[in-house]
Amino acid sequence: MKITFHGHSCVSIELSDKTRLIIDPFITGNPLTDLNADEVEVDYILLTHGHNDHVGDTETIAQNNDAIIIANVELADYFSDQGFETHGLNIGGGFNFPFGYVKNTIAYHSSSYVVDGERIPMGVAGGFLIKAEGKIVYHAGDTALFSDMRMYAEEGRIDVAFLPIGDNFTMGPRDALKACHYLQPRKMVPMHYNTFDLIKQDPHKLKEHLPKVVYVMDPGQSLDL
Repeated sequence: MKITFHGHSCVSIELSDKTRLIIDPFITGNPLTDLNADEVEVDYILLTHGHNDHVGDTETIAQNNDAIIIANVELADYFSDQGFETHGLNIGGGFNFPFGYVKNTIAYHSSSYVVDGERIPMGVAGGFLIKAEGKIVYHAGDTALFSDMRMYAEEGRIDVAFLPIGDNFTMGPRDALKACHYLQPRKMVPMHYNTFDLIKQDPHKLKEHLPKVVYVMDPGQSLDL
């Protein structure tokens, strides 16, 4: 399993059978990304919630690749109405896809999508536990800290957890460290920071507290599990 960070909350996963996933493909308008939306090749698109800096280039990527969109039911239904193939999940639910198991996890955050100046409610925000090839990846999405993160550690040792640290809209660095205490991941990768002035953070400061766990990734950098 090869995992690549693409700035903000965008993460791609390539499995040994060449199945490719991308999570929250905010590319166009993202000053930190290494990607070009027109060149992305994936089989599945996973969306944690409906905000535009997470839905991003979903439509372009899905159209170019005939990719399946996995998201909460309301967001999945929205894209289904646009003619795309989707699979809707709801909080606490999961499904065995050909590549592995995906569980829609709790996130304490809002979810809406702005289209042509109109804000459309898009269900509840979430995250994903992805189990594939004997590995567990947790993408928390945009969320506040919550103590029930302990439950996800009970599902098996998390190999890598992607946690927001930007503060203001999500949990900040101090709460991300508490989340690590709850989750006990082998590695924690900070995300959702430095894209905008309101979420400026230094992720390297987290390493001072958990040097063996925190793994700071630059856009385009990969991690092999």
